[in-house]
Formats: sequence, structure tokens, C-alpha cells
Amino acid sequence: MAAATSMAAALAASLPAPQAAPAPSAPTYEAIPASMAKVIDIEAEIPITSVQLDAIVVSKITKHAKEAPGSSAHGLLLGLDLDGTLEVWNSFALPHHSNDDDDKSAKGVARYQSSMLRSLKEVQADDSVIGFYQGMTLGSFFNQTLVDTQAIHQERLRHGGVVIVHDISQTARGNASFRAFRLTKAFLDAYKRHNFSTSSLIDHRLTFSTILEEVPLKIRTNALVSSFLGALSEATPSTTTQSSPALATSSAAIPPSYSRLNLGTGNTARNLEMVVEALDNYKTEEGNLAYLQRQIARERAKAEAYVAKRKEENATRIAAGLAPLPEEDVSRLFKIPPEPSRLESMLLLGRIDAYGKSLEETASTGLVKMYAAKANAGN
Repeated sequence: MAAATSMAAALAASLPAPQAAPAPSAPTYEAIPASMAKVIDIEAEIPITSVQLDAIVVSKITKHAKEAPGSSAHGLLLGLDLDGTLEVWNSFALPHHSNDDDDKSAKGVARYQSSMLRSLKEVQADDSVIGFYQGMTLGSFFNQTLVDTQAIHQERLRHGGVVIVHDISQTARGNASFRAFRLTKAFLDAYKRHNFSTSSLIDHRLTFSTILEEVPLKIRTNALVSSFLGALSEATPSTTTQSSPALATSSAAIPPSYSRLNLGTGNTARNLEMVVEALDNYKTEEGNLAYLQRQIARERAKAEAYVAKRKEENATRIAAGLAPLPEEDVSRLFKIPPEPSRLESMLLLGRIDAYGKSLEETASTGLVKMYAAKANAGN
């Protein structure tokens, strides 16, 4: 958790600092026309209701997620808020360090981020950070780094920014999965208070499903991207067809597809492993919490026993006509540890839920195909 916090803090240090409001003075510019007053949101009063992702950003994120090891792909989103829509026009990847020291890695990423933003500004490109993206696998994206980074973004960016998560496993099956999220107000309030005790979770009505709120997302394409995708989908003429015109008619036919023979069970074993691993981590975390709760209960029992004993002694002294002993600060005599945070437990529950939904989606289709294949094999 400390490493995640240091990484988020280092990245936040390279973000542009919020500028203080200038002193009021007589305006020397023309007033904004009434027709444009809603679109040009200078005071950031229009709430964000949707996110629009440019097609070039989709291709960049997909390419980065495919090349990055595991689910380590992450980077910054650049764009502008316009009439309640957060338009993402560009993005760039952030480096991933796996074997370096955590502090050195965080500082290196922050330096790279500052250098990229400075370079974009020098060439007069858009350098307005509006959020970040994160690659994930099997639908699970709940982790401490994502929460810390998004919390800092919502505090420092103009409209709070968003995090866009991209499911790599869905892309491998031919489905482009992009979702936009923001932290809920209830979670941010508990996060700023650094209080995730049981009573705080009850007061804020927090569960793993109320940590993030999803923002509607749409993808915008342009003619250039559509032309590029159309060129990729066109079949290239083979050398056999060119040498033998008689085969031109047969080659123009739709090539055979064997995708239906794939039972779709390739990710099932990996998905089950992730579910078991998440359950083990949750069980370990719950064991740690139970141990800390027993420690707290023991210290409280000692403090209560000490207070009860002191009351009995004072009652005996008062009955004997003696002055009672002075009351002492129990918190100084007994170091009662604070109630442990349950944030990690909530995040682990979110992972288990995501892995379970992904398993339900993939296994249901796979089981139907397996039964169908078994029935056909029997005939």
C-alpha cells in the first residue's frame, strides 16, 4: 500500500498545479455570447455526464495493452471537457518498472510524465490531462494504485478526471472493452478522512460496488480511421491467384472460418486460478483483521479492568475516610491500536466479483459448446 501511495503521489507531483483564482478586476474583453456560454465552461460548472473516446486513443491503448507484460499497461489521457462531455483526443503510455526500487521507479515515471507534457506543450499540442487509463485482465481492476491515483486526479484536475479501464482478455476474444469510472462522493469522503473502519463503512454505506461510479462512454471514429480499418479487412491477393487467373473466382469466395470449432475454454483454467488466488488473499486479509481485532479487544479489556479496579480502590478509600486516588489517562497507560482499515478487504471482494462475472460469461458459452461437441461425437 505504501508503494502504491508513493507512486500516486509522484505522478500527482508532475500534474499541473491548480491555479489560484485571480483578483477581480474590470474586464477588458468582450462578453461571451449567450449561445456559447454553455459550451465554453470557464468556471467548470457543467457536470461531466459522458466520456467520448477518439478512435486513435482506442488504437493506442489497445496496442499498449497488447505489448505490455500482464496488466501493467497504464498511461495518461489528454483532452478537454466540452458541454458536459469529457472528450479524450490523445494519450501516451507511461513506463513500467518491475525490478527497480519503488521510490526510484515512482520518481522515474513522474519525470517521464513531466517531460512528455512539456514536449507536447512545446509543439503546441494538447497537454491538458483529463485522467488516465489502466489495462486489466478478466474484468478485475480493483487495486490500491488505481484508487490512490484517481483520488488525486479528482482533487487536482478541473472536472476530477476519469479512469478508463481496458480489458485485455476481452480484446483477445475480439471484443473491445472500454469503461470509464470515477470515485463516488461517499468513498472520497471516507478516503480523505483516512477512515475505513466498520462504523465508517456503515455511515457512508460503502461496499466494493459503491467505490466507483461508471460514466457513459462512447467511441468517436473519423474517415481516416474507418479507411484504415477497411484496408486492413480487405483480403490481399495471393501469388497463386495472380499466377492462375482460373482460381480468381474461387479465391474471391469467403475464406473458411474455424472459429466455431474453438470451444472457448482457453481462459477458463486461468480464470479459476485467479478466483482461487483472490479468495486466498481475502482469507489471509480477514485473518489479519481478526488478529488485530483480538489485540484491540485484549488491550480494551486491560484498560477496562484497570478503570474498574481504580474505582473499587477509590470507593474503599472514600469509605475509610481517605482521599481518592487521582484519575489517570487510560490512553497513556494502555496503547489501544486503532481499528484496522477494511479498504483492502473491499478491493479484494471487488476482484472476486469481477473474476466470478468473467468466469460466468466465458464458462457458460464454453460449457454449451462442450456439451454440443460431446453429443456430436457420440453420434
